[in-house]
Amino acid sequence: MNNPEKSRPPLPPFDRESAIQKVRLAEDAWNTRNPERVSLAYTSDSVWRNRSEFLSGREAIVEFLTRKWIKELDYRLIKELWTFQDNRIAVRFAYEWHDDSGNWFRSYGNENWEFDEHGLMRRRIASINDLPIQESDRKYHWALGRRPDDHLGLSDLNL
Repeated sequence: MNNPEKSRPPLPPFDRESAIQKVRLAEDAWNTRNPERVSLAYTSDSVWRNRSEFLSGREAIVEFLTRKWIKELDYRLIKELWTFQDNRIAVRFAYEWHDDSGNWFRSYGNENWEFDEHGLMRRRIASINDLPIQESDRKYHWALGRRPDDHLGLSDLNL
């Protein structure tokens, strides 16, 4: 399958290397802040819980992410593998952003992912907490987009 909407390697069952790769690919996609691109990693009927919001399907994902990135400006994200088994991956993450008044936040969370046999995510369960920070407390200073390979990860940043 060469159609990116039908297959998203690496495919389950995951080993440590493929799970780490899947996490980094997700991080890279989210750092584009492109809702349509991000949505293609999910099944057409993917089910999400994001904080207290429940949604299903790519159209809802695009609408949700569009709202998110209108509010969460200069968004930069780091994800890290927590654990994996078969077709499931658990990650922890932290992202930094500011609102339209210039107030900065670091949002911490955990996600549980379940994939279909084509490597598309069919379930995403996210728990997230926002911590107000001073701009001087920011730890993510790379140019918007993909986190550079030499930038520290969550564990190295003690997050």
